[in-house]
Amino acid sequence: MPRHDPGLKVFIASRDASCGDCGAQLGPKAWISLQQGGGALCLACGDLDHLVFLASGDAALSRRARTSSALSAVVLKWSTARKRYERQGILVEPAALEKAEADCLSDADARARRRDRDSERRAELDDRFVARFAACVRTMFPRAPTGREHEIASHACLKYSGRVGRTAGAKDLEADAIRLAVQAHVRHRESGYDELLAKGLDRHEARSIVRPDVDRILLEWSEA
Repeated sequence: MPRHDPGLKVFIASRDASCGDCGAQLGPKAWISLQQGGGALCLACGDLDHLVFLASGDAALSRRARTSSALSAVVLKWSTARKRYERQGILVEPAALEKAEADCLSDADARARRRDRDSERRAELDDRFVARFAACVRTMFPRAPTGREHEIASHACLKYSGRVGRTAGAKDLEADAIRLAVQAHVRHRESGYDELLAKGLDRHEARSIVRPDVDRILLEWSEA
């Protein structure tokens, strides 16, 4: 069963801040994590941007989703009236949410929720750019599992996300930006990185631990 760090939290900011890593200006409603020693991180730099939000309100669904998710975080927002942080929901892995919905809901309800999420996601994507991004992933990593190029491109190219797919380099489809997107995907999907974060390890330490596995997989995927 996945282990979770009870201290892993994401905050909905109440004032302006800037990301301590990429320097992006974060508005008063930005979702941020806090790095060790203080300072805000956008979700992309905090390596939490692959998670999806599940609002509070259905305790059974939230419990099942969090149990199935290797990495999860509680989302908190400051209440001016009550002078305290209040829980808004949780961030979990997409597959964990889908499994929880299937376990808790009728098949029809689960499919309806999935359609709604997919529709919202498609509305945020530039299909032509995603297709170009995916084609470049497949060219650079011809031995990646079938379909991964589309998953990587869709995740990287979400508008306004701050992910590498929206950087100037990625828009010009530079090799380094493509590689960073694939590297991030491998880190989350093919290594124990998320489990290490869930145990409370600093992201730099966790990256160092999984780097040999990530580098090996990237080499395997890139070999013609």
